[in-house]
Amino acid sequence: MCGIVGSYSNGNHESQEKRIQEAVNALKHRGPDDKGIEKYLLNDSSLILGHTRLAIIDLSSSGHQPMNSFSGRYSLIFNGEIYNYIEIREELIALGYTFQTNTDTEVLLSAWEEWNDDSLKRLKGMFSFVIFDKKKKILSGARDAFGIKPFFYFHDDEEFIFSSEISALLKACKKTVKPNWQVAYDYLVKGHYDNSENTFFDNVKNLLPGHSFLIDLNTQNKLIIKKWWFPSIEEKTDLTFKKATEELRELFLENIRLHLRSDVPVGAALSGGIDSSAVVCAIRHLEPSIDINTFSFVARGSNVNEENWIDIVNSEINAIENKIVISPDDLSRDIDDLIKCQGEPFASTSIYAQYRVFKEARDKGITVTLDGQGADELLAGYNGYPDSRLISILNQNGSKDALMFIKRYCDFNNKSFKDILFPFISKKMNINLKNQFKKLSNTEPPSWIDKSWCNEKNITTTSSFDWNALIRQDPTRVLSNTLRHAITGTNGLVHLLRHEDRNAMNWSIESRVPFLTTDLAEYVLSLPENYLMSNEGKTKSIFREAMKDIVPDLVLNRKDKIGFETPEDKWIQDFILKESSKSFTDAISIFNEERMIQLFKNPKPLPEKWRIINYKKWYESFF
Repeated sequence: MCGIVGSYSNGNHESQEKRIQEAVNALKHRGPDDKGIEKYLLNDSSLILGHTRLAIIDLSSSGHQPMNSFSGRYSLIFNGEIYNYIEIREELIALGYTFQTNTDTEVLLSAWEEWNDDSLKRLKGMFSFVIFDKKKKILSGARDAFGIKPFFYFHDDEEFIFSSEISALLKACKKTVKPNWQVAYDYLVKGHYDNSENTFFDNVKNLLPGHSFLIDLNTQNKLIIKKWWFPSIEEKTDLTFKKATEELRELFLENIRLHLRSDVPVGAALSGGIDSSAVVCAIRHLEPSIDINTFSFVARGSNVNEENWIDIVNSEINAIENKIVISPDDLSRDIDDLIKCQGEPFASTSIYAQYRVFKEARDKGITVTLDGQGADELLAGYNGYPDSRLISILNQNGSKDALMFIKRYCDFNNKSFKDILFPFISKKMNINLKNQFKKLSNTEPPSWIDKSWCNEKNITTTSSFDWNALIRQDPTRVLSNTLRHAITGTNGLVHLLRHEDRNAMNWSIESRVPFLTTDLAEYVLSLPENYLMSNEGKTKSIFREAMKDIVPDLVLNRKDKIGFETPEDKWIQDFILKESSKSFTDAISIFNEERMIQLFKNPKPLPEKWRIINYKKWYESFF
């Protein structure tokens, strides 16, 4: 796990090199163990690659980057881990390759030399990397399938700048970057963010998950981007539930085994739910005698406290437990550092709890952690996406089975009919009925947003996502298509992974997510939908079955998991009281101050107030 930064630019090479040096220094928290810079002169232009290293595999100096291939043709900077590097290395040795180090970096470099971008689908890992082909003068790179590792870039006729973090990119870029006001509006009003290639900074882009890029430096800096991974949802029709359960169990345990590969201490984040519990219990199943440090946020005295479930799991696996208790004062003390660490605004105080969990891991000497991120999006967790499942049943079996599913789902999960019908009708009609019933217009900004500002900045105030597109692609596999969108799209998982990457790397921690591998995802998305959400309404049905005798039954049978949450109302209310007296329009013309004062006098709604404060603090930090 590391930080990468680079610049391809015309003009003053000396000033370019100075900017890259500053950018590398800004990434020290991502890689405190080593740093390197390499410069390549290309006629009137130059390419500079920079790297900071957090040593995880092969702790010797041989892991220094930029790393050059044995032939000298290729140079690589790489952020992430390739968990199956030993298996790929053996394959490459059989093809005649020799290796000078024990790093996964050298394996990636040789794999690219042998298979070029065909190597991407062989990799089981998380990554963003850039490779320079010195012979052909081609700069290539890629981001992992799920977007676990970040990759930001700025590109115009004069330069191509990229980095693991926007703060470092801004130091490397010779242009002045301004706020992206459309992204600001979507965040403040709708709560949307990380849902496209655009960032909160104008002209600074995300390389989207599962995408690669190429620049031929011989042809005027033209950037070509393509998608390298998009899984099929074609159903395996010849697979019994029992056989599928066995295969899923085997795939998951193999993922855990590979994710434990490390030359530094490994721990785990434990929330008390099925997913994180499965991770730590699988570690104990595979490694009966090792010490397991678990790190948990507990919200004592609140209705979101999961400590009882955490205790059950810790006791089952004989863990070394580490619990973090947080107060609103802690949030007020750390908010500025948290916003700086995240680099862009965010939506929830749970990000702070995660930030503190990683701090505790670092304080206890742990460098690598595993957790259950991505399982809900892959295995139909949360409430199970019942609206999507209902549409599939309706289209495949008709209204009688659909009504029976609604009844069983509500009975099993203690839900009311409206909990499934509102989202179902919303998707079928592609409108948000709750907003319609409240007579809220989706085309008008709220009163605390200055309307003249919206007109001046040409802000689009409508939502554009078409749920019917998911339904049309395969009307009988709507749940599978929804899950595919959740793990490959830009509607949820990608910003959770952003939070996790920034929080972990702020403390020089490598956070690993063993649910998110392409082979596991492809397998799950091929299963019959009733294996994921049973006809009785049981969420994660097949995974619960696969984890029997590994995870305690009490945990596997839970119906009340609330997600990784904090006592947000209390935290936000206390925080807002300290902030509400400050002007919000001094520097940001987006707000109508008179209406803003009225909003903050009203005890609700808290999420909007949190986003406003968060954005204001972020804006002041960067602009």
